[in-house]
Amino acid sequence: MARRKSSTIDFKAQARVLKALANESRLRIVDRLAKSECTAGELVKLVGLDQSTVSKHLAVLRAHGIVDSRREGTAVIYELLTPCVVRFFLCADAVLAERP
Repeated sequence: MARRKSSTIDFKAQARVLKALANESRLRIVDRLAKSECTAGELVKLVGLDQSTVSKHLAVLRAHGIVDSRREGTAVIYELLTPCVVRFFLCADAVLAERP
């Protein structure tokens, strides 16, 4: 993978995206959506938090272009827009594996 010169990297923008992902519940949501789209109700069950809290997590992910949603009848369906974020899991696992 080609790397950009550090002078062209918008570190502030990248930090905002990383901050959006820096939450266990949001990581669970991203991991689930990497498999397939699903309803908000399914995500509530998965995360084990109330609907309003999950909605806030989803709003953060949506605001940063990580997920999107659509309405189908009364259900709201979420999908992962940027599947490359799942590679963060692999990177985090590699960092953890290197720790003594």
